[in-house]
Amino acid sequence: MLTMENLLTYSPVSYSIVSNTLTLGYAAMAAGLVYFVTTSKRAAPPYRLSSTLSAVVMVSAFLALYQLHQTWLSAFTFNGEVWEGGATAFNNGYRYINWSIDVPILLTQLLIVMGFTGARFRRLWLQFVVAGLAMIYTGYAGQFYEATDSARLYLWGAISTAFFLWILVLVRRTIFDPPDALPERAAGLMRGVWWVLLGSWLLYPGAYLMPVFALSEGGVVARQISFTVADVVSKVIYGVMLSRVAELRSQADGYAHALESETQPNPDRRGGAGVAAVQPQGGRAPRKGRVHRS
Repeated sequence: MLTMENLLTYSPVSYSIVSNTLTLGYAAMAAGLVYFVTTSKRAAPPYRLSSTLSAVVMVSAFLALYQLHQTWLSAFTFNGEVWEGGATAFNNGYRYINWSIDVPILLTQLLIVMGFTGARFRRLWLQFVVAGLAMIYTGYAGQFYEATDSARLYLWGAISTAFFLWILVLVRRTIFDPPDALPERAAGLMRGVWWVLLGSWLLYPGAYLMPVFALSEGGVVARQISFTVADVVSKVIYGVMLSRVAELRSQADGYAHALESETQPNPDRRGGAGVAAVQPQGGRAPRKGRVHRS
């Protein structure tokens, strides 16, 4: 894949900005992994899978961005003035392979947190997977022509955009037409999830078309920043927001004191140690997280 990055030379500043941006990307994924692993039990079991899937996304994205960073370092050599192409080529394809793993997972998380189950879950999940993979692989096909054939770049980009719009319609319906009503704070946060997802995903088409808008050193810098910012926002921040929605739904289901119950001592056990189930106000035991059915 001969991408625009391999057609240009870079000043030390531009080269360093791209390198540091990619480093920031995989560092953010590592931090996100720690967060999702250590906070997963804050949600009731019906919603907890969302945090587990976020952890999978973090591992996948970390590996892809780390490899992309290593490829950037090996693809160029310094001649004393600028960084120029070396024996190997920089390859944005690592991003597309990563997205083919992460996008279906990210959309599955949405269904879990929103409480979809049964036939409606399966129907939406299948549409998300088909549309997501079609969007990614048609965009990937267009990348092969960005340096040689603008017409094919536009063609595959248009096909990819059609699937992109399909996904946005499905996501909006999922968020604003859940199986049952969300708690007020969770509903407000989900509206924020919609705007976070929309805003971050709109960065991808601009980065894809950067060879058309700015086939230059600055265009490459802008492209890698756009790709990486979109990845961090649509994976880490999106995942954190969904985790918070899962916590709020768990609290509404009577799971508010789950973490406290794991750490407070139980005076009924030997030596006063152990774990006690914390009773919510009113003296009733917490209910297990309910599973919403469509």
